[in-house]
Amino acid sequence: MSDPLILYDKPLDGVASITLNRPEALNAINMAMRDDLWTFIHAAQLDPDVRVLIFRGEGPRAFSAGADISEFGSAPSLHESREARRLRDLWALLEDLPMPTIAALHGFCFGAGIELPLYCDLRIAAENTRIGLPEVTLGYIPSAGGTQMLPRIAPPSAASGMILSGDPIDAGQALQWGIVHRIVLAEDLEPTVFSVAERLADADPAVVAALKRSIRRGLDLPMSGAIRQDTQTARRLANRLSDR
Repeated sequence: MSDPLILYDKPLDGVASITLNRPEALNAINMAMRDDLWTFIHAAQLDPDVRVLIFRGEGPRAFSAGADISEFGSAPSLHESREARRLRDLWALLEDLPMPTIAALHGFCFGAGIELPLYCDLRIAAENTRIGLPEVTLGYIPSAGGTQMLPRIAPPSAASGMILSGDPIDAGQALQWGIVHRIVLAEDLEPTVFSVAERLADADPAVVAALKRSIRRGLDLPMSGAIRQDTQTARRLANRLSDR
């Protein structure tokens, strides 16, 4: 019996962990893994005990080297692939999660292996992390959100340079550009991520969900509208507290 492609566990109270488990393939994401990610992210979303979700990559060499290019040009057809994405929009699911998400990055984080973390709220990286969107060198584009997410996180000119050249950057440059929030020693990555997750899990889930909605929606609003939205959200939360 082969090993599961995705490992799902709950290592701490209030915390769930999803681990990409193809270390022999640098955790390259194939269609089966994508389906399993959908299943386990939904499981975390529906579990009232899960307040924080962590994403990790098994093995010492990579969080993920990206999409499994061995599947390119093979079944399913383009129409079937598009229909699968419409019915199971993994990236929209990640973006809409109400709980905080943390990506624990190490080694190669290329293509989809950085696009998935870009949807997370926090990205903590080991010193050996290498980040890149090499799709242009393979004749296609970062179609899992990289072209849109990276310029919203890093300086747009820096993001454009990465996307158009396909050149990778190291952890230090990623920190300077705001792509990662913290760099730690490789042996400190898991303890640091778990410590941050434990602290986030102590927060009121309703408040955290409201904060995430306000941040996400506010990016698409003029400043006056975003502040008005926050005022309304604060009022709803205050009424909730007074009704207890």
